[in-house]
Formats: sequence, structure tokens, C-alpha cells
Amino acid sequence: MSTEDVNPYELLGLSIEATEQEIKTAYRQRSLKVHPDRNRGNPDAARKFHELHQAQELLLDPLRRMALDAKLRIKEARKARYATYDAKRKGLVEELEERERALKKARLETENEKKQRLRENERIMEEGRQLREQRERELQRKERERDALQQKVQQEANAGVEPPPSGPLDTTVRVKYALASRPTLVDAASISAVLTPFGAIDESSVVLSLKPAPPKKPKRGTALVPFTQIGGAFAAVCASERAEHGLQDIEVSWAGGAEPELIGWLKKMGQLGGTANGKPPPPSADHKSPAPTAAAPASDDAFSSFPSTFPDLDGAPRRPSAPTAVAGLDYESLTLMRMRQAERERLEREIREQEAAEGD
Repeated sequence: MSTEDVNPYELLGLSIEATEQEIKTAYRQRSLKVHPDRNRGNPDAARKFHELHQAQELLLDPLRRMALDAKLRIKEARKARYATYDAKRKGLVEELEERERALKKARLETENEKKQRLRENERIMEEGRQLREQRERELQRKERERDALQQKVQQEANAGVEPPPSGPLDTTVRVKYALASRPTLVDAASISAVLTPFGAIDESSVVLSLKPAPPKKPKRGTALVPFTQIGGAFAAVCASERAEHGLQDIEVSWAGGAEPELIGWLKKMGQLGGTANGKPPPPSADHKSPAPTAAAPASDDAFSSFPSTFPDLDGAPRRPSAPTAVAGLDYESLTLMRMRQAERERLEREIREQEAAEGD
């Protein structure tokens, strides 16, 4: 029997100072209560009876009892020593346990942060994938639009739709202003500086007339300004008297008195916006025109539908007094013009939609 499992003294209900007679008496009294013959229905009776018998034999053996008593005294002494630990020792144990809990909590937080970073990386990767797919769809849409435009141009070319020839004054505009509101416009250079944002100008061919003529004090000015390309002239006419384009109190019209046939043909073909007299439609509330600059000419507003790559019809500055014959547009230039026009119209439409959405 092991004393680590069962204490014989406790089993017999005795103290460590009990005599042999007390041991025998205690054994006899307890064994009668758990004897198997008296407890036939109790399956533990035999085991308990056996334990009582072993406890009696151990305590009646002087040597074994001496060893048992020594072990019990050491155990009691250890128990008493542990009971005398001061509060500081207990505090150290509690602090150690608290550190272990904090370490475990920090480990869990680190793992959660790592999982959060992984989820964020996956989200960013998914957004990047969706953005790439969106860009691919946009490119495919542009490709389809370009193919459709090319097909339309080809069909029109096959149908024999040809642009009209250009006139001698198609690139020249007439400028009228009052010197009271624009006193600096007294020479060709100052007039060219105002209109240059719309396109290149043959400054040497500018014809200026001040009325009444000096030495009287002039009150108004009139000038014929030749652009090198019809696109610049069209842009200037569309921006007539518009302050946001630097033409406040300046009237710009076609030098020939009417819109060139080429401009009307482009409108008829659906390649230009505007009205029949060359004036742009009133700006809508959701479309504001930027001020003209060298980097962004004034022709990039309501009249920006005119192709920026419209060819120079004669390759040289045009003078109002010396009309020359001008060849019509070739098929390649016309195709490029219409492709650029379609792209610009699409960009303008997207900008207007975006501004309208922001305004809402």
C-alpha cells in the first residue's frame, strides 16, 4: 500500500501518536462495518476491507510505521513552510501570471493584425483586377467606336460624298471693336496677340482700319485677320464677344460675309457642332468654358468640335487681296479628321456628364 495514495491514519481515523491497542480497536470497529459478508450488495466492500487490513499491518510494523511517520512529518513541515510565504511571494506569482496573460493577448493581437493585413492586400489586389478589367473594356469599346467610324467614313467615301473646295477667304475673319473698350488694339501685332490662341496667324497680312482716320481720334477699329488654317478661323468666330476667351467687346465674323461651304459641309456630315451662322450654342449650366491659354486655346470649348488636325489647305498664309486656288481635302486627311472629331466629342460628353453629376 502507498502512503502517497491513502493515509493509513486517516483511513483508520487515528492520529500519528496512536498506540497498538488503539490501532487494533479502530481496525476491528471499521472492518466490521465494511466486511463483505455484511455488505453483499456493495461491490466496494471487499476493496475497503482490504485497505483497512493493509493499513493495520503497516501501522503494526514498527519499521514501516517509522518510515511512514517520517514522510508524514516532512509533508506537514513543507505544508507549514508554504503557508508562511509572505504576500510579496504571492504578488510575484500573480505578476508572473499577469505577464503570461499579457504575452498571450499580444500574440493574439499580432496574429489578428497579420490576418487584417492579408485581407487588405487581397482587397487591394481584387480592386486592381477590377480596374484592369474596366480599362480593358474601355479600350475595347474605343476600338469598336473607331472601327465603326472608319466603316462609316468608308461607306461615305464609297457613296461619293466629297467635301466642297475651299474659298479664298475661308481662313480670314473680320474683327470689329470699339477703341473705348479695347484701346490697346491699334496695330496688327496687338490684334494678332489676341487671336493667336485660336491658331497661327499671318501677321504680315493683317489689314487694320481705324475710323475716323488719324490725326482725328479714332473711335472704332476694323481688321481682316488671315489664319493659316481654317480651324483657327472657325474657333475665333465661335468665340466672338465671349469674355472667357479674351474677346470681350470684340466681334469676330467671317471675312466673306457668310460661313464657308467647307464648314457647312462638315456640319451636314455631323462632324461639327454649332449653328448655321457659325455661332456656338449658348453654354449650358453644367458646362463652363475655361479661359484661353497658350496650352489650351479658346477653340477647345463649345467650338472644340472642330478637328485640331484640320489640314492647311494651301500650306501658305492667305491674303485677302490675293485669292489663290485651293485643293480639296484628301481621303486620308478626312478620315483622320473624323476620327479625332469623334474622340473629342466623346471626351466632351464625358466631362459634361461628370460635371452634371458633381453638381447634383
